[in-house]
Amino acid sequence: MTRLETALRALRTRGRTGLIPYFPVGFPHADSTLALVAAAAAAGADAIELGIPFSDPLADGSTIQRATTRALQNGVTLGVCLEAVRAARASGQTIPLLLMGYYNPILRYGVDRFAREAGAAGLDGCIVPDLPPEEASELRAALESAGIALVPMVAPTSTDERLRLAAAVASGFVYCVSVTGVTGARRELPPELPGFIARVRAVTDLPIAVGFGVSTSEHVEQVGQLADLAIVGSAVVDRVDCPTTAEAAQALSEYLRELRGAVAAR
Repeated sequence: MTRLETALRALRTRGRTGLIPYFPVGFPHADSTLALVAAAAAAGADAIELGIPFSDPLADGSTIQRATTRALQNGVTLGVCLEAVRAARASGQTIPLLLMGYYNPILRYGVDRFAREAGAAGLDGCIVPDLPPEEASELRAALESAGIALVPMVAPTSTDERLRLAAAVASGFVYCVSVTGVTGARRELPPELPGFIARVRAVTDLPIAVGFGVSTSEHVEQVGQLADLAIVGSAVVDRVDCPTTAEAAQALSEYLRELRGAVAAR
């Protein structure tokens, strides 16, 4: 099994909700990523999503838009993101790592080249918000040959037919967007979430993750009653926006340890 599959199976065996933080590569500073990966792993994250900065992040709200703009200004490219994964592995990190980004940079880089280099770097999964399942076959095949999971996104507005299409191309887990909207911390999770998760459960046996709007221990606890994984993005980005990398790593560690208190056995 891959690192990601092993981690997900262990969570399911223990009956514990997985915690996955997101932050862009090269944010808040060009050299911050390796320290943040180490801090997240030490604080008990079960996997890490590393954002690929892009100029037109259509699924992201203002917090992540600002962060990825900073990362672009810091000189981050897709190649730099792959190097960040490679550096994390070279430093001894064994935590599952996923890249999350839009299809344009991957297409421009070259699908086969991206998959080949990502596999060699030690990537475990890839999330592409703007890649519909009908058009995912090329990337899915390339990633599969490199041992990398393709994690699709589904939304509350997804029809049952589209949920089945997404499940058919999925590996690793399925990413459920909790709201009809963009990323960003919210006060409450939507009351429709249980019904949405039940619809996804009906079409896949893969673990289910919930993201978009998850930001507090209470949210993580609620997600854990419904799904397998809680993904925290904008709230992480807010907390790591510090003057120095050391301060960012400390802030991330403290926040994740706080959230870990909500991922006890379900």
